[in-house]
Formats: sequence, structure tokens, C-alpha cells
Amino acid sequence: MTRVTEHGGGVWSLQVPIPDNPLGHTLVHVLDTGRGPVLVDTGWDDPASWAALSDGLAELGLAVADVHGVVVTHHHPDHHGLSGRVREESGAWIAMHAADIAVVRRTSYTRPGAWLDYLTGKLAAAGAPEEHLAPLHAARESGGTRTPPGMRAALPDREIAPGELLDLAGRRLRALWTPGHTPGHVCLHLEEEHPANLPGRGRLFSGDHLLPGISPHIGLYEDPDDATVTDPLGDYLDSLERVGRLGAAEVLPAHQHPFTDAPARVRELLAHHEERLTGLLALLAAPLTPWQLAERMEWNRPWDDIPYGSRTIAVSEAEAHLRHLVKRGRAEPVAGSDPVAYIAAAG
Repeated sequence: MTRVTEHGGGVWSLQVPIPDNPLGHTLVHVLDTGRGPVLVDTGWDDPASWAALSDGLAELGLAVADVHGVVVTHHHPDHHGLSGRVREESGAWIAMHAADIAVVRRTSYTRPGAWLDYLTGKLAAAGAPEEHLAPLHAARESGGTRTPPGMRAALPDREIAPGELLDLAGRRLRALWTPGHTPGHVCLHLEEEHPANLPGRGRLFSGDHLLPGISPHIGLYEDPDDATVTDPLGDYLDSLERVGRLGAAEVLPAHQHPFTDAPARVRELLAHHEERLTGLLALLAAPLTPWQLAERMEWNRPWDDIPYGSRTIAVSEAEAHLRHLVKRGRAEPVAGSDPVAYIAAAG
């Protein structure tokens, strides 16, 4: 039986499994509106996930065909993966922030071979060893025919504007642009009195931006044709502070469990990242490439035990931290290094 949780005031959450992932499931939220149910995220595109979503709606006396719309917090496949199938079954609209729509559009129309070229180049520039690059070269030579998860996701048909009060009959759901985890991540503030009269300002669907027990991955999502140097970690920290000032009575995240006292959790995350940045500066007493920094960073397991694909993600996170340190004047690239190495700034 699919686990369904009622949160009161016409809001429920459904546990939709993520295959082979320690997170276990995505919490897909169902919001009752005057035009029919609206989903906040949909879950991974997998038969078991689709069955869980369908069964969960059935427990509420609903069918996928009844869904009026889908609001996607961000483009990752455990959030956006089933959106296209929901639209096929129901005719529902799909809404997403323009920055993440651009990612979906770019990846959906990119040949796997071109994606492999880009990823190989990024990793080589970060100092990845040949044994990590070799499988990418082999995949490219074999035609690069395997499409990574999320590379053929549905293209949303509505853009979410920052600060927009979404057009949902009988509900006040406002979009907050919270970049960092992805460039177009949004949280959604339900500007209605909490059904249990908890102190604070309504409820916040926080996606992956604000989670009760873990910090989301902060990496790089860049257009290969755009030379703009981004600062995703800086964006995330700024977004966290804005969400903390909102003072939501309760947070309904996409993973783990609901929680209260969002400002306290924001303070914990800000302190965590400042502590981590300080630790990275200590590592940068000697020049390190992003790959070498990732090898030395503290993860949830030893580097030698981190799977191949997760190492790529870890290096992206290391580079995001390096960029933020450089922007703050606390680290700098070593002139003439190739691949580029970084060192803590003097003073």
C-alpha cells in the first residue's frame, strides 16, 4: 500500500520511490484546488514510481487523469521525471522556472555524444585522471547511444516567474526563486493559515532547497555555449537567507519529513557551509585541482568507496565551492597550472 500522509487544509504527500537511491523516495505533494488536484513534483520515471503515484492518488479517490497541473520545483529526474506521463494521461499543464526549462530544453535536444564530449572536457579541465575519463571515451567511440536519466524529460509549457502568485483556483501559492541546487529551483509558499494554527506564515513546499537532515548537492549546471562564470553556492546561501526570513510555520520538503522552525534549520545550513569552506581553505594550503580537492573533502564515505558516477557529482560540488572561495577573494587559481589548480589566497 502506498504511503499517503494528510497534512490538512487540502494538502497530502505521496511517497514515490526512487530506484536504487539511498534517499528512498520523493514526497510528491497533492494540493486540492477549485479546478482539480495540482501536484508539486511527480517522481522518477520508473514503472514502480508510476504505480506508487497512481495508487497514492487512488487512495485519495483520484486518478492521474484528474490532475489539473504540475508545479515542478526543479528539473532533476526524481522530481520532474513523471511529469510528461502525467500530462499525457490528464492534459495537465507543467510549470517550471525558466532557468530550469532552459536546462531541460538543452539536454532534451542534445545528442548523447555531444553530452559525453562536454562532460569529458569538463572533467579533464578539473584534473580527472585518465582512468576516470576512459569509460567516457569508450562510450563516445561506441556511439554514445545511452541516454542518461532526465535527458529526455518533458518540456514544461508554463514558466514560473519569481514572486508570482500561481493561478490556482481557491489557493494562494506563491513562487520563490531559490537557485543553488539547480539554477531554476523554486520553493512554493502556501500563503494560507496553517490548519493546525502553528505560529508563522503559512507552509513552504521546499523541494530540495531546505531539507531537515541533509544539505542538497550544489554543483554546476552550465550552458556549454555560455562563458558566464556562475556561483551556485553563493546563490544557494543567498536563497537560504531569504527563505529563513520568510518565517514559514511548517516546511513540507521533497525528501525526509515535514518540520517546523525553518529559520533554525537555515542557520544550521549556513553554519555548515561556512565550516566546510573553512576546512577547504586548510586543504588549499598547497595547490589542488578540483579533482584533487574532491578526493580530500569529507563525504559520507571514503573516496575509494564512492561510485564512479557519484565521483563526477562530487567534483562538480568541489568546483562550486572553489568558485565561491575565489569570488570571496579567499582562494585563487595558480598561474600557469594545467589543469588549473587553486590555492588559498595570501592573508
